[in-house]
Amino acid sequence: MKKYQILILIAGLTVLLLTQYKVVMPFIYKTAASDLFLVDSKDQASPIAISTPMSGIAFTHCNNYIKSELGPDTTVAFPEKPLNAWTLGNYQYLISAEVTVSNSTKKYACRITYNNGDNEEGSLDFDNWSIIGLSGVTD
Repeated sequence: MKKYQILILIAGLTVLLLTQYKVVMPFIYKTAASDLFLVDSKDQASPIAISTPMSGIAFTHCNNYIKSELGPDTTVAFPEKPLNAWTLGNYQYLISAEVTVSNSTKKYACRITYNNGDNEEGSLDFDNWSIIGLSGVTD
C-alpha cells in the first residue's frame, strides 16, 4: 500500500508541474503581454529630472499640503523651485525640495498624482490631485 502512495504522490506532483508549465504560465505570459496593463497617456515617464508646467503645479500643491499639515502656528518657508522633479508617467510626479520649518531646513520628497489624466484644465485645483506619500518634513 505504501508503494502506491509514493507513486500517487509522484504522479500528482508531475501533473501539477506539467499543468503549471503548460497551462498556467502561458496564460500569465499572454495576460502580461496584452493591453490589460497598458496605460495610454501623453505623459511619459522620464529617468532624468524635469521642469514642466505640470511639475511646477505639483510642487506648489505639495507645498500647500505641507503647510496645511503643519498648521497655521508653524513658520514655513519654501524655495521658488524644487531641487528635482521627476515624472513617473501617467501624471505621477516625484518632487524633491527643501523646506524651512521654524529656522530648520529639511529636505522632503512628495509623490503626487494628477487624477484627471490628459485633461489638464483642472490642474490648478488641489481637489484634482492626490498626495501618495510625503517624507522628510516631520521625520
